[in-house]
Amino acid sequence: MMNLLHATISGSGEPLIVLHGFLGMGDNWKSLALNFSQDYEVHLVDQRNHGRSFHDDEFSYEHMVEDLLSYIQHKGLGIVNILGHSMGGKTAMLFAVEYPELVNKLIVADIAPKFYPRHHQHILNALNAVDFEKVSSRNDIEEIYKQYIPEFEIRQFLLKNVYRNNRGQFAYRFNLEVLEEQIDEVGVELPPRAVYEGPTLFLKGANSGYITEDDERHIHAHFPNSRITIISNSGHWLHAENPIDFYNNVVGFLKNG
Repeated sequence: MMNLLHATISGSGEPLIVLHGFLGMGDNWKSLALNFSQDYEVHLVDQRNHGRSFHDDEFSYEHMVEDLLSYIQHKGLGIVNILGHSMGGKTAMLFAVEYPELVNKLIVADIAPKFYPRHHQHILNALNAVDFEKVSSRNDIEEIYKQYIPEFEIRQFLLKNVYRNNRGQFAYRFNLEVLEEQIDEVGVELPPRAVYEGPTLFLKGANSGYITEDDERHIHAHFPNSRITIISNSGHWLHAENPIDFYNNVVGFLKNG
C-alpha cells in the first residue's frame, strides 16, 4: 500500500503546493492559504515524518521528492506551482530539478541550494527534555522549553506539534526519533550539476542569515531564470513575520512572472 502525504486543500484554480520547513506542518500556513485560495487550489502538504503524514525510517530529500511526485500523480494535478520554505524549499528545488515538466513556477523561501551545518541542537534538546508521562498541560511543556529556547515564537511553533493521542496522552506529531537520527539530511546541498531553467523566485528575510550575498552566484548557477527578492522586517520565518509583503510577492510572481 502506497503511503500518501496528508494535505489540507482549499480554493480552486491552478494548483499551488506549499511545503513547510523542518519540524513544521501544513497547518502553519493556514492564514496565508486563505488568501492564496482566492486564486489557486492550495495544497498544504505535510512532508514525511511531519504533521499528519506517515512516519518512516527513511528521511532524505530524495524520498520527499518521490513522496511529492506520488501525491501529484494520485491527485491528478498535472503541472503545479510549488512554494517551499526552508527544508520545504530544498524539497521544492530538488523536485523542480528532477521533474521540471511538472513545475510551472517555483518559489523558494529563505533557503539556498548550499550545504548548511546542523544548527537545531538546542531545539532538539528542548523537545527531548519533555517526558510526556509527567506533563499534564501545554503550559508544563512550555516551561520545559523555556529552559532551552528563549524565543516565545519558536516555543509556540513547536507547541503546535503537540496533540493528544488516542490514549489521551500528549505526544508529538512529528517523528522526533528519526528526525534527530537523520538531522544531517536537512542540511545537504543540491547536487552540484542540478539545474532548473523554469521561472523561480527566491524570497529572503531581510534579517535572516540563511541567504547571503555570496549565495546569489550559487543560486543563479542552479536556477538561471531566477530572481531574489528581500522581504523587509522579517527573519527566517518571513511568511509569518511579514505576511502581507510575502503574499504580494508570491502572487505577483505567479500572475505576472
